[in-house]
Amino acid sequence: MSRAFIKEDLDEPAPKYQLPDPESPYYQEAAAWALLQGADQGDSRSAELATGYDWGDPILASNVILILKKAETDGEDRVAQLARRFLSASGRPDVP
Repeated sequence: MSRAFIKEDLDEPAPKYQLPDPESPYYQEAAAWALLQGADQGDSRSAELATGYDWGDPILASNVILILKKAETDGEDRVAQLARRFLSASGRPDVP
């Protein structure tokens, strides 16, 4: 393959996720938000590496359900869409 088609340098730095201490009671909520943010930016892998959770991790489902409910109430369609995708990947597609 021609080197003309290989992107060797990054135009944008990897996103930084501000997360509380992993021992914090708010860590899982922050991790859920980070995963949704990463998916919205098209960079789920960076969010997974930053949080230590995979996309669709069932441990975060209860947090994502709360995010989904608030997003629907607030009319945040993109957040709701991503939350539904996360829940589907977690094996919880039955959640509204």
